[in-house]
Amino acid sequence: MAINIKEISEKDKNSVLHPFTHLKDFATGKFGEPTIIETGKGIRIQDANGNQFIDGFAGMYCVNVGYGRTEVAEAISRQAYRLAYYHCYAAHTTDELAILSDRLVKMAPGKMNKIFYGMSGSDANETQAKLVWYYNNLRGKPNKKKIIARERGYHGCSVLSGSMTGMSFYHDCMDLPLPQIVRTGAPHYYWGCNPEETEREFSARRAVELDQLIERLGPDNVGAFIAEPVLGTGGITPPPVGYWEAIQAVLKKHDVLLIADEVITGFGRTGSMFGSERYGIEPDLITIAKGLTSGYFPLSAAIVGDKVYKVLEDGADKVGAFSHGYTYSGHPIGAATANAVLDIVERENLPANAREVGAYFQAQLKEKFAQLPIVGEVRGVGLMGAIEFVADRDKKRRFDASLKVGARISKAARDRGLIARPMPHGDILGFAPPLVTTKAEVDDIVSIAESAVRSVMDELVRGGEKI
Repeated sequence: MAINIKEISEKDKNSVLHPFTHLKDFATGKFGEPTIIETGKGIRIQDANGNQFIDGFAGMYCVNVGYGRTEVAEAISRQAYRLAYYHCYAAHTTDELAILSDRLVKMAPGKMNKIFYGMSGSDANETQAKLVWYYNNLRGKPNKKKIIARERGYHGCSVLSGSMTGMSFYHDCMDLPLPQIVRTGAPHYYWGCNPEETEREFSARRAVELDQLIERLGPDNVGAFIAEPVLGTGGITPPPVGYWEAIQAVLKKHDVLLIADEVITGFGRTGSMFGSERYGIEPDLITIAKGLTSGYFPLSAAIVGDKVYKVLEDGADKVGAFSHGYTYSGHPIGAATANAVLDIVERENLPANAREVGAYFQAQLKEKFAQLPIVGEVRGVGLMGAIEFVADRDKKRRFDASLKVGARISKAARDRGLIARPMPHGDILGFAPPLVTTKAEVDDIVSIAESAVRSVMDELVRGGEKI
């Protein structure tokens, strides 16, 4: 049934508070009309005006199995007809929830034990912080509460998870970050290295900086370190050589828990089922969301390792019930959705597809963009990648922010039918297509992106920029 586009647009403008939208420009019409997305199939979506786009960002890194998977819709329908909702407080459960939890414990890297469910990556990381504090209280270390996060790390935008996020625009005018969160340096070799410093030397320096930070704070005051295996929203930046080995040695030295935020990297995006597997990370706690349901239903989870869970269980006689939970924790429709999605991930071996097609994708990005005069770095792993643009390659000089080069390239790509994301912290074009993407579709993505980049290069030349 055709919708009334004008009517829907007006209703939206009059009633929806959109994330990351200039509110006044949207209210006055300067921003333009809302984009009404109607349908999706595979890696493509279509809006109400009939415009088709390749979704080069899988929604928000999440639609790993692609759009229009009827088997997932059928699983949602079956569960809704059978039992739309019940809580999991006081040891209530459903078959789908028990099956999913057993599956995740066995699937996850490291020695994992229990799963606690939420609705988003943000609330899952809130849970992780509470678990860190609870764990240390129960083992008689009440001061061990500081959580170290990294510059440019992304862990959500709620009060505590937003404090963990290392991007100032999530904090401005929001009274964040909270004082329990402490920051350490980003693992980005391109921008962070000293002259003549190798990647391994850079990684070692970052580890020394972390060690010195913990010593300054006092090891008895530091409870956890939270990090993504690969920086996501902070620039789609894989770790430099030797980084995780060096960092984990410091954490073990000081009895600091490691929270691996696998919200983006979980379920195949890096070419391994989890980013932790790809980089030899041994987490105590793991955060998952996005790929867990491929965006078909809101669901997240905090995966709790043996070491932490044993303390929680042993402390129950002293403190009683575990006093944390949400109305929708372990939602039966969410569990059914996740099981259907993971069936696809395993049956179609999407991590292997991300590894094989991802290698082709990375090679194509480097071939088409690495030598362009405005490209400073091409980086990525699996089916996530980024192109960073600079005004001077040799001097690593950024473009003037007023030129909005990254945003212009993203818009040029969208005008040509490709959604690729302008990333913060520089002029960066980011990609994270669904894990079902083929090599032929990679060719389409790269071809459109190249056309967009070259068109903006021409605009810059006409505007008097020297490139």
